[in-house]
Amino acid sequence: MKLAIATTNSEIQRCFPVMVCLRPHLHEQNFVKRVRRQESAGYRLAYVEEHERIRAVSGFRFSENLASGRFMYVDDLVTREGDRGRGYGKALIEWLIELARTEQCDQFHLDSGVQRFEAHHFYMNRGLSIKSHHFSMILNAE
Repeated sequence: MKLAIATTNSEIQRCFPVMVCLRPHLHEQNFVKRVRRQESAGYRLAYVEEHERIRAVSGFRFSENLASGRFMYVDDLVTREGDRGRGYGKALIEWLIELARTEQCDQFHLDSGVQRFEAHHFYMNRGLSIKSHHFSMILNAE
């Protein structure tokens, strides 16, 4: 099992079939461009690969604020539909938490849709807890 950060356009593009499971509004033709644009704000795309196939992906960034100090924020975390329950998500989240520790983060954060009960169970089994409600407003519909 390989865990790495996607650095080439090819690696980023290979993550698309997994990412679209979580973000179905994305379009394959502009996926690399969107990731590259977000990289300028600190976004990184990590992946788990086994047998030459991407199994799980995660988009994340490092940030700092008064409430949390330095923290890693996970934007996206998803395992390919047919690969769930095989340890890829577990390996990826553990890798991310260790990376956050290595990068001297005080906290590790992610948001999860209120309807994603299986994901909540997965996160709580990894030591994460629900600390707040996240509120949002759509300003521009695409």
